[in-house]
Amino acid sequence: MTELELVLDAKAKLGEGPSWDAEAGRLFWVDIEGFGLHAYDPQTGEDTVYDIGQHIGAVVPYEKERVIVALREGYHVYNLNTGELELIHDPEESRKDNRFNDGKCDPAGRFWAGTMSLEGKDKQGALYCLEDGEVSTVFTEVSTSNGLGWSPDHKTMYYIDTPTGKVDRLDYDEKTGELSNRRTAVDFPENVGFPDGMTVDAEGMIWIAHWGGSQVSRWNPDTGKMLSRIEIPAEQVTCCCFGGQDLDELYITTARNGLSAEQLKKTPHAGGLFRIKPGVKGMPTFRYKQKLFRIYDESL
Repeated sequence: MTELELVLDAKAKLGEGPSWDAEAGRLFWVDIEGFGLHAYDPQTGEDTVYDIGQHIGAVVPYEKERVIVALREGYHVYNLNTGELELIHDPEESRKDNRFNDGKCDPAGRFWAGTMSLEGKDKQGALYCLEDGEVSTVFTEVSTSNGLGWSPDHKTMYYIDTPTGKVDRLDYDEKTGELSNRRTAVDFPENVGFPDGMTVDAEGMIWIAHWGGSQVSRWNPDTGKMLSRIEIPAEQVTCCCFGGQDLDELYITTARNGLSAEQLKKTPHAGGLFRIKPGVKGMPTFRYKQKLFRIYDESL
């Protein structure tokens, strides 16, 4: 394992949702509270920031210069060249006190993303799935919809609702997207923070960011046992994903929201983007591969 590297001292309010665009060799990530979509090029070290103008919970690669984003106001297509946002669908149009949080595409290219209360209310969010321009509701009564991942054999989906302190696993049908047999894979111990974003490595082990726990940990989802951990010099660790040409680099996002001046003094790089080679390769970031129907006409 290499030493942890601070890639960007971004000082993001709420850095989240890293996704590796293998075709372009870049890392997308978001600053939810900073309303920013970031595109980091590891070859040049340049981090391009796009001002989205509202909360941005997640981004997934789509076409060369178009991505799909989950915003406070629903699923959109975003054009990196023009800055144009096109609404696909807002499943919570009548719910202005919620926002989208974490989201990812599954192996078939569907975009799963969940919501949460802006005011910290329990069980006010949901998990949704965007497929062929249509949005379906997967779960309701979610408090903080967060990490998602799929096993290397594409038969299992992992899901985190952060306040539960658990990582759930579900049987997953890649062809239909159907889920069944929800049960607990990992039960977080006390005093290590809460499970936030996650990713899966090529060996089928899951990597979990600890919100309030200053670490990323690796777990065996079959036994529920922690295998290893990486200390991060930031208390609020939010998400991680594998990137790089060989998918052997783990990118880690963090936040500085809600930290006191004293805490920020101790961890001045909170809100930064970190990277490490953990000695194992990861699963790829899946692109959005489904059709995009005509943009919804709100006048109809």
